Amino acid sequence: MIDADSTTEIVARNQKYLASTYPRGDMAFVRGLGTELWDARGRRVLDFFSSILCTNLGHCHPAVTEAIREQAGKLVHLSNLHHSDPQSQLAERLVGTSFGERVFLCNSGAEANEAAIKVARRYGHARGGRFEIVTALGSFHGRTMATIAATGQEKVRRGFEPGLPGFRYVEFGDAAAAQAIIGPNTVAILVEPVQGEGGVVPPPPGYLEELRDLCDQRDLLLMFDEIQTGCGRTGTLYAYEQSGCAPDVMTLAKSLGNGMPVGAMVAGPRAADALDLGSHGSTFGGNCVTNAAAVATLDVLNDGETLPRARRAAERLWSGLRDIAAPHADLGEVRGQGLLIGVPTDSPERASTIATRALELGLLINVTGMGVLRIAPPLVVTDGEIDEGLDLLRGALSS
Repeated sequence: MIDADSTTEIVARNQKYLASTYPRGDMAFVRGLGTELWDARGRRVLDFFSSILCTNLGHCHPAVTEAIREQAGKLVHLSNLHHSDPQSQLAERLVGTSFGERVFLCNSGAEANEAAIKVARRYGHARGGRFEIVTALGSFHGRTMATIAATGQEKVRRGFEPGLPGFRYVEFGDAAAAQAIIGPNTVAILVEPVQGEGGVVPPPPGYLEELRDLCDQRDLLLMFDEIQTGCGRTGTLYAYEQSGCAPDVMTLAKSLGNGMPVGAMVAGPRAADALDLGSHGSTFGGNCVTNAAAVATLDVLNDGETLPRARRAAERLWSGLRDIAAPHADLGEVRGQGLLIGVPTDSPERASTIATRALELGLLINVTGMGVLRIAPPLVVTDGEIDEGLDLLRGALSS
């Protein structure tokens, strides 16, 4: 039975038994459909957060749900010592829609980035033992020991020292700084095409192309973390398509399975053979059900209608957000790419107040970086839902 008492019970159990690693509120969601969520009290909320950009096609998309049901009725899991059809289909689609030649399948973004780091280490091992990877300040690449070492935010690494050696950090968007820090041990550059957790920060024009040229000149791997930007979030299937250059390695997760736990490391010609027999693995990587969900997700994204509609939705949302922000001195310039949008505020406290009030009114958004409102509705958001979300945000700003 769904009621207020259910909310109290759910929250109490989580607080008693779960590790206290997430700043949860007092809502317990029990159902979702498209851009809408309902909590245990029956209250409807408009989701402009997409579960940290995981549900790009919205909650319970019928094609993805049906793929999960059908696969779960046939075969849930199979060892990677054997072949499975969902794995082969997913790998084929990822290669067919990108620069890639080989794919490593896993369960999460952190695992995908771990695979990318190991590819870089293997690539460097064959070139005199090079091992250092250049990453950007403000970046976020995961929560494992290797990926927090790769992350350019000291607060993420604090308390887990000593970290894995071999990472050097430079300002995001400064290709000259990246060039200056490259040394004899450098093997790769790892960067997000748009920084997500760092505050929804897009790169300056030409930055990614400059990194591509630099990597070509110095025999380095260029690796794009597309865990937040991939699968249509920025308006194209992969964000790199808008940069004018392709990386050697790309990592995907979050929305790849539209909420199911699946990740992928896609390697192009220069890196495709870096991982060989026995060099890496993942027990549940390539799981039949999650891969079937990812195949269905990619098929929807490539249907010729979903991405153009998402680009039109982004134009409408950007226009509305700019109109809202213009009269507010405490809001900065709207930034981002596609339906990954950031609205800077004058302080983290102000951003938190706005997000909290928005949720009270029925709009779910998020705060990231140093006081940036992250607004990222599902790609299937309708014009009416955009207008409703904008009205709710206006209310949150005025109250």
